Amino acid sequence: MPGREANPGAVYVCVDAPPSPARCAQRPSSSTMSLAFCGNENNSAAYNVEKGVLNNGCFVDALNVVPHVFLLFITFPILFIGWGSQSSKVHIHHSTWLHFPGHNLRWILTFILLFVLVCEIAEGIVSDGVSESRHLHLYMPAGMAFLAAITSVVYYHNIETSNFPKLLIALLFYWTLAFITKTIKFVKFCDNGVGFSQLRFCLTGLLVILYGMLLAVEINVIRVRRYVFFKTPKEVKPPEDLQDLGVRFLQPFVNLLSKGTYWWMNTFIKTAHKKPIDLKAIGKLPIAMRALTNYIRLNEAFEAQKNKRSPYPQGSKSIWCALCWAFGRPLVLSSTFRILADLLGFAGPLCISGIVHHVGKGNNTIRPQIKILGVFFISSQEFLANAYVLAVLLFFALLLQRTILQASYYVAIETGINLRGAIQTKIYNKIMQLSTSNMSMGEMTAGQICNLVAIDTNQLMWFFFLCPNLWAMPVQIIVGVLLLYYLLGISALIGAVVIIVLAPVQYFVATKLSQAQRSTLEYSNERLKKTNEMLRGIKLLKLYAWEHIFHSSVEETRQKEMTSLKAFALYTSISIFMNAAIPIAAVLTTFVVHAHLTGNADFSPSVAFASLSLFHILVTPLFLLSSVVRSTVKALVSVQKLSEFLSSEEIGEEHDKCSEPRSADNHSKYQVPLKVVNRKRPAREDWNNYSSHMRRPVNITEGDDFCVKITNGFFTWTPEGSATLSNIDIRIPQGQLTMIVGQVGCGKSSLLLATLGEMQKTSGNVFWNSSIPDSETGEDVSPEKETAVDMEVRKRGSVAYASQKPWLLNATVEENIIFESPFNKQRYKAVIDACSLQPDIDILPHGDQTQIGERGINLSGGQRQRISVARALYQQTNVVFLDDPFSALDIHLSDHLMQEGILKMLREDKRTIILVTHKLQYLPHADWIIAMKDGTIQREGTLKDIQKSESELFEHWKTLMNRQDQELEKETIIERKTVLERKNPRRTRYSRETLLKDDEEDEEEITESDDDDNLSSVLHQRAKMPWRACGKYLSSAGILLLPLLVLSQLLKHTVMVAIDYWLAKWTSDVISAKSDLEQKNCSVCQEFNHSRYSRVFSILCCLGIILCLVTSIAVEWTGLKVAKKLHYCLLNKIILAPMRFFETTPLGSILNRFSADCNTIDQHIPATLECLSRSTLLCVSALAVISYVTPMFLIALLPLAIICYFIQKYFRVASRDLQQLDDSTQLPLLCHFSETVEGLTTIRAFRYEGRFRQKLLEYTDSNNIASLFLTAANRWLEVRMEYIGACVVLIAAVTSITKSLYNQLSSGLVGLGLTYALMVSNYLNWMVRNLADMEIQLGAVKRINGLLKTEAENYEGLLSPSQIPQNWPDRGEIQIQNLSVRYDSNLKPVLKHVSAHISPGQKIGICGRTGSGKSSFSLAFFRMVDTFEGRIIIDGIDIAKLPLQTLRSRLSIILQDPILFSGTIRFNLDPEKKCTDSMLWEALEIAQLKHVVKALPGGLDAIVTEGGENFSQGQRQLFCLARAFVRKTSIFIMDEATASIDMATENILQKVVMTAFADRTVVTIAHRVHTILNADLVIVMKRGVILEYDKPEVLLEQEDSVFASFVQADK
Repeated sequence: MPGREANPGAVYVCVDAPPSPARCAQRPSSSTMSLAFCGNENNSAAYNVEKGVLNNGCFVDALNVVPHVFLLFITFPILFIGWGSQSSKVHIHHSTWLHFPGHNLRWILTFILLFVLVCEIAEGIVSDGVSESRHLHLYMPAGMAFLAAITSVVYYHNIETSNFPKLLIALLFYWTLAFITKTIKFVKFCDNGVGFSQLRFCLTGLLVILYGMLLAVEINVIRVRRYVFFKTPKEVKPPEDLQDLGVRFLQPFVNLLSKGTYWWMNTFIKTAHKKPIDLKAIGKLPIAMRALTNYIRLNEAFEAQKNKRSPYPQGSKSIWCALCWAFGRPLVLSSTFRILADLLGFAGPLCISGIVHHVGKGNNTIRPQIKILGVFFISSQEFLANAYVLAVLLFFALLLQRTILQASYYVAIETGINLRGAIQTKIYNKIMQLSTSNMSMGEMTAGQICNLVAIDTNQLMWFFFLCPNLWAMPVQIIVGVLLLYYLLGISALIGAVVIIVLAPVQYFVATKLSQAQRSTLEYSNERLKKTNEMLRGIKLLKLYAWEHIFHSSVEETRQKEMTSLKAFALYTSISIFMNAAIPIAAVLTTFVVHAHLTGNADFSPSVAFASLSLFHILVTPLFLLSSVVRSTVKALVSVQKLSEFLSSEEIGEEHDKCSEPRSADNHSKYQVPLKVVNRKRPAREDWNNYSSHMRRPVNITEGDDFCVKITNGFFTWTPEGSATLSNIDIRIPQGQLTMIVGQVGCGKSSLLLATLGEMQKTSGNVFWNSSIPDSETGEDVSPEKETAVDMEVRKRGSVAYASQKPWLLNATVEENIIFESPFNKQRYKAVIDACSLQPDIDILPHGDQTQIGERGINLSGGQRQRISVARALYQQTNVVFLDDPFSALDIHLSDHLMQEGILKMLREDKRTIILVTHKLQYLPHADWIIAMKDGTIQREGTLKDIQKSESELFEHWKTLMNRQDQELEKETIIERKTVLERKNPRRTRYSRETLLKDDEEDEEEITESDDDDNLSSVLHQRAKMPWRACGKYLSSAGILLLPLLVLSQLLKHTVMVAIDYWLAKWTSDVISAKSDLEQKNCSVCQEFNHSRYSRVFSILCCLGIILCLVTSIAVEWTGLKVAKKLHYCLLNKIILAPMRFFETTPLGSILNRFSADCNTIDQHIPATLECLSRSTLLCVSALAVISYVTPMFLIALLPLAIICYFIQKYFRVASRDLQQLDDSTQLPLLCHFSETVEGLTTIRAFRYEGRFRQKLLEYTDSNNIASLFLTAANRWLEVRMEYIGACVVLIAAVTSITKSLYNQLSSGLVGLGLTYALMVSNYLNWMVRNLADMEIQLGAVKRINGLLKTEAENYEGLLSPSQIPQNWPDRGEIQIQNLSVRYDSNLKPVLKHVSAHISPGQKIGICGRTGSGKSSFSLAFFRMVDTFEGRIIIDGIDIAKLPLQTLRSRLSIILQDPILFSGTIRFNLDPEKKCTDSMLWEALEIAQLKHVVKALPGGLDAIVTEGGENFSQGQRQLFCLARAFVRKTSIFIMDEATASIDMATENILQKVVMTAFADRTVVTIAHRVHTILNADLVIVMKRGVILEYDKPEVLLEQEDSVFASFVQADK
């Protein structure tokens, strides 16, 4: 490389430029410049053949043309015929990408060959430019060889894709001939004494080696494939993936060129523009990338680690080792690529230095040539001293560097994605074996597990992606500093020190940044939790007028979040500022020191601009450093979490502890002690005392005739905790109905779980009778994936289990019921009928194909429960466990379910049923009863047994059942059945038509179809940028900030350009001053004065640094202001929205606005905005500078700009779709995890682990394929943008060199232009990527904007506060006059012309079927529904005139669904903090909760977890009652409030309500009619009209009254 001194041996020729005397004085003038193959001098040695024809250089060159011509003539016809008939090729898929052996090596060799040939052409042209005539033979053969090489590879590719190897014989001949002719030339060079100092000798030698290697590759293909010279050619099949038409991701299968440039993505990205990309379009993952493949790899690694380090199998160290063992190799490859690319990156500054140096002052000396064989030879140094050569080399270096860099990124990301899939599968398999106690005792919440999947696996993926930087960055920094030292000497080190000293500061800022981010995350999680609770309980908040309390609570958390966001913004802006300012500071110190300290220093443009480029390169690794270090720290933490999770307790482990002593058991000869809760066969025992009065007397003398038996069982949830169940000795008869009864919280559900093996057993045995013939035993678990534990649990067989809290999948209703079993239409219909689901299905927008939202959010409690029970009924298992299936059902539904479902479908099928229930009236149906009390078995036996032995208990039950003694004794089951059958047809018909008339749901359908229309209109707008959202975002910033933002950005970039321009002027002046001195040749002239220049330079740099600070602060400040404003507006709008809005908008989508979208606006948009504006302005300023330096550049810019525009247009659409696919495929994956965690007991009871694992693999793969395509699309864009950037550099270089040779351009400006051209290539793809990101992120603003248009409820009233009496309503008189109510102005009315009068203190009962308008009636009092006719007058005031807040705060209501908020018990009872402790205790006493709360730590200040999960359903309902009692209002409404309470508690409550509320008006909406038998008045409703309205005793006397029929049915 040319250094600082002028190289005396450099050859400077004017190629293509007319010989201007000033520059080209040395060239001998020649009148004719005609071309001839061997040159046209008269005495030319070129035609001299005295020493034999082979010693004539020109003849040897002519000989070299022969093979190339031969290849072109042979292959062209074949290619054309082949291309013509290409359509008739048999396609397996895409074409048969069959790689012949040595495929990649061939491509690499061909690329090297092409490069060497380009060098040979250039060498020929340069050396020929010296001689008098044009010697075509110096570069024409190389040109032909170049064409032939391209043809060879095209030809090979076509043969390979059509799998027709016989045609490769042509290439075999070509390589042989080329090798021979080149060898002859090389030998002749050696004979004539041409040596290594001549470049042409080296190139020829290289070509001999390359042709030889290509020949070897060709021979190897023959050896392996045997397509010629062998009798039997070898048949080869394409890889399995390519035979599968579903695989569309071709990166692993295409050839090297397509791999490097992502050419195969072209068609994909083009089609994306025509129609949106969906999962179908991206197809399946290739086998090697599937989660299962990678999981197996990872697991093998884990096993290997375990064998090495037996004591600590799961420490984080061993996890790291396993990860490296499984995924280390591609990372090494990626790192190698990365280091190569970084080293190639230094070609830029060096070439700039050389070009500027050459274009600089009189560097054009030529020394006498070496002439051998009649032509000139030049050395490599002379060759590289040609500016044009350097420009072309720079172009190639850039192409190669960018390609390798993108390959490095791609390999790293692909590895990261594979790793993520493997870890997710590993986590899932672990979840399947977690012990339940871990989950329920809060050691590990569903949230933590989801975080592990959503956040930690991604952290690891990112770490693996950034990993190559760890090795590449030190290399880059060291090489960069060395080069700077070589250019600038000691002053370079000062600049480098500035950068390196500021690096720790950057790291400090980065750590602060991640701390701020962490605290922001904590606050935003807290805010989301509050928002979530607020939205879930919005109905309650509105009814109680508590919106303001929760609003201010969310706002308060948001304030805290904003505080840490401010810190986050501050550190972000410092970080952005430092990234921009460090290079300026480094350049400033370096150049000022260099100019002033080193006296006669070389301060030429070549040095200055090369150093400038080097500083730009050096800064990159230092920016990355902070993020790489941060990512490493995060990855370490994630692995720590992962290792803790993987070593947490598994189900079945604890049974090891108690399995040893059992071998000495007296039944050991019958038993196989197993890890989990199975016992093969119990001892026989006689139950002589067992007698039964059942319909089918079962003779149980054999001990074998049971399904499950527990002997002496003690069970606990936590290993250390006290036993939840103690002294359990039960047996469950096979093929019969067993009922478990007892009070709330006595351990009924725990007993079921203990039987299923979900609880930890401290002692005792659980025996499953494994001789049960089971239709489905474990058919779905594939044996090879099972662990030992699975094998043993399997003996239990599958149990259909319906848990107390219904667990639903995020799937259609039908899928939830069938639950992976084969579909049987008849059975399905029967089950739907038994659970009376048909009416509900008719209401749903898409029938039983309606998607049930997460956790069944769009269904009522009863519907969820019935679907959950329907699932248990549908399964073909022999054992069915039903945990309180009636709790959320009204009396008719539960009767129907009991009769049709449990008795008919299950018992008559001889299935074993265990039913936990509070409904004691079903006890006569039981074949066997287990009564529980406080975690022990109070009694077990038939009803007869209990009546004999425990008459007290029996009497207690009888009174609870509201049945007369005789009835119980007499009523036989058969009679009961006929009664029910007589009633049944009428009832189902009745409720069905009622429900069909229920209009509330019709409107749902209307909104649904609107959404579909929206979808089609969205498609039209895909190619447009969301400018409106952008405008909305910026306008939210306010009038002051916006101009500041724009102006500061523009000013900053202007100053940046000014700094570099001044540097160009300064260095050019130094050079011209020097040349003046040399011309004057005066020894006394004064030194060049640097001080004026350095002063201006310093001022400009300081100004630049200040502006960097201003812009970074302005951007972040804007972001903060917008974030604050948008969230505030959103929260206000949402909390005041009418109830209808929440009924029609899915909760998830509102929450998403508050979580994901707010997060995007808070943290992502400002950074993207900054990045986008910076890269755009940099590109613009760079292009402007180049155009200023060489206006010719503008002509070439136009086609490049057009190409650029189309690339970004296509890319943006594809990128957005893929980004959305990536997000939308992640959602089901996370849902599947949370679903599995929530339904773990159900899945394990059903023995469905295998099926769920399969599902997980599908979800993971579809997420990974989306991520891979997104990566490939990004690489596709970047490679193309980098190539355009390289073209910009080439054009800028060629035009400025040419212009400067005309003596019109100072070398400083050439340097400036080239430095900026290099910058363009860096920033072009950033610009497009940021544009695409910005577009996606602005979607968040758009969505929030959509919600801001919601209409609020009208909170204002006509009466002022002074007109409303302080204690209104004090009497509680209600007059309803001709009231008609609807849910929305465009819906049919749900109450029609209702009139009633309720006197003060009366107790009113309202009953009616589901959907008859009972609840709407209660909501009308609170103006929650649209009253469009009539009015309600309470104590003389029309409620329509009151402000909503006042109205709602003066009434009380208890809702059907109990809602508790997280916080203390005190907060739940009295959030307004108005009551004293004694009032609260009184309310708790009324609600039968005093003893419960007294027992809790902290009493009233005991903690309630989210949703009140730490209390049972019944207790939650009681808390809600207490909450209503606390509000001492004179009107009290109970909306089916006692549905989930056992009868004993309910009876007490009824009495309390009658006594404690003697003077208040109480309106009760009843599920169970007997609760309103002692009311003063009863209203029976039907389809929104009052059907009967009278005293209950009057109605009961009327034979045909509907009320009487209700009461009859309720018995």
